[in-house]
Amino acid sequence: MWFKVRKFIVLYRLPLAAALIALGVWMTISVNNGVYTSWLFFLIAILMIVAHFMVGPITLIQKFVEGGDVDGAKALLGNVKYPKLLYKPIRSAYYMLKSQFSTINEDYDAAETDIKESLKAGIKEKGMEGTAYLQLGSIAFKKGDKKGAYTNMRKAVELGLPDKETEATAYLQLAGICADRKDFRGAKHYFKRAKQLKPKGKMLVDQIKEMDKYMSRIPG
Repeated sequence: MWFKVRKFIVLYRLPLAAALIALGVWMTISVNNGVYTSWLFFLIAILMIVAHFMVGPITLIQKFVEGGDVDGAKALLGNVKYPKLLYKPIRSAYYMLKSQFSTINEDYDAAETDIKESLKAGIKEKGMEGTAYLQLGSIAFKKGDKKGAYTNMRKAVELGLPDKETEATAYLQLAGICADRKDFRGAKHYFKRAKQLKPKGKMLVDQIKEMDKYMSRIPG
């Protein structure tokens, strides 16, 4: 119930702010000493207008994502008409969310642009800047730009990643790129770093087993 009320307030901030301003004007003109109360309506209206443009509906999106309502989350993102006006940390989250949806739709050019906008706005959460560069590296790899993939993934591990699984993924991808360009020393170095992290995810464990067979056959 509370979420529905919150959603209504967030989505209709501007009409509600207009109604509060109108109520404040009426009270100031029509009610004796109404100005002593109407200022509160004006203040709330101003805060709503500021929140509409600087925060938007971003705070609601997590609930939609957690509930698996991707279309609902996309619709909320679509309500942001002026993303450049968003408060910087909110703007960063907005573009990162957009990039994730673009990646799902395999629109890698849009995803890359959105991630760069997110980085430009400034990512404050620990490990998230590294994750952004890892995503840029993955996108570059999918587009066939292995040099860009390597550069961005190197940047990702240098900045730090949020958990061992993500870090191991980055090192495995770096090892694969090095092996592909016959940099066997680099491939072994990054593969060793991935193994040292001892990831638990089945997919990563299987990838390490497969790559281990390959690494045992390469020179150096």
